[in-house]
Amino acid sequence: MQSTVHIVGAGISGLSAAVRLADAGCLVRVHEATQQVGGRCRSYFDGATNLTIDNGNHLVLSGNHSVLAYARRIGTEAGLQGPPRAEFQFIDLAVNKRWKLQINDGRIPLWIFDAGRRVPDTSPADYVGLAPLIWANARTRVGDVIKCEGVLYKRLVLPLLLAALNIDPPDGAAGLAGAIVRETLLAGGQACRPLIARDGLSRVLIEPAVDYIRARGGSVDIGHEVRQFAMADGRVTAIALGDQTIALGPDDAVVMAVPPRSAAALLPGVSVPTKFRAIVNAHFRFIPPPHLPPMIGVVNGLIEWLFAFPDRLSITISGGDRLVDMPREDLARAIWKDICAVAGIDAEMPAWQIVRERRATFEASPEQNALRPGALTEWKNLFLAGDWTDTGLPATIEGSVRSGNLAADHVLKNRSN
Repeated sequence: MQSTVHIVGAGISGLSAAVRLADAGCLVRVHEATQQVGGRCRSYFDGATNLTIDNGNHLVLSGNHSVLAYARRIGTEAGLQGPPRAEFQFIDLAVNKRWKLQINDGRIPLWIFDAGRRVPDTSPADYVGLAPLIWANARTRVGDVIKCEGVLYKRLVLPLLLAALNIDPPDGAAGLAGAIVRETLLAGGQACRPLIARDGLSRVLIEPAVDYIRARGGSVDIGHEVRQFAMADGRVTAIALGDQTIALGPDDAVVMAVPPRSAAALLPGVSVPTKFRAIVNAHFRFIPPPHLPPMIGVVNGLIEWLFAFPDRLSITISGGDRLVDMPREDLARAIWKDICAVAGIDAEMPAWQIVRERRATFEASPEQNALRPGALTEWKNLFLAGDWTDTGLPATIEGSVRSGNLAADHVLKNRSN
């Protein structure tokens, strides 16, 4: 008899688990409490700009093998677009200096010996100083492992780690930072090409996954809030879903892929992170100038990354707690001022939208990282997924997909025993 797996949560973690399980022949039922799928990785129509925008500007790197395999499986890998080489444009607004970081493909970092390819005003010896991050453990802080000062730190390490950790890097878990360095800079340019879903996150990573699951007999339902689990004999025996109860068969399983607060409510006693950090995104309805690259890193500015989409200019500010209560109009004007300086334009502020996520990611400190649970629970047919679980990475799309894959693998292993 075909086993049924109930996936609680239709974010990228839940969908990646569902895709993997549907491939393995399981009957997948995805239950999403809200009225949209995708969680923090989705697109929606915004009335203020009259555009379809993403709730966050998520960047994927070519070394994010789990994300790329997931996109390949659902037939949308081509929707993640980027340059053929690992190139990153930067500008330092304090001195109005621009440069292009160009990382060679091989694992031997020849680029750091070429003044035209590395960060300006740095030497090869500066990069050697980052080596302790490679073997750092998650119990130590970045600031205890490397010097968080100097040109290289301000122009490369700070932007990279702030985007990855969403916390002021010196306070971040060094082990998580080390994982990012190992999988990107240390892996060479073939792992560092920046990829963007230029047609929107939902069209590339979410909607095709829903279609994929449904085409294999599964279901993805919105407005399906799982309120409680019934437990007996070390396993989940039933799910309370709205005003109905779904009994689970002996071979059925549950993957809980919900945010930490929801997980703690559904499964009292589970360890979850308790502190979170904000991310601010903004979108402006403005056709980018032809010379503008798809993405620019910004040093010494309010904004940190500027993305040029065909119909808009979008920005991201990580570690944005200081901005969550700033008046929206004031924040939009401050952001637009930075955009004009970076893009070299002189224009009145167009239609705009600010998206502030107060609890965008768990706080990637050693203390909060220690609270992340693994995929296994004390209930033999209940497994956890989510970028906040113990993936070995910060809260990233790659971590989300890995968590879904791991939970799915545990389901399949449990079924074969």
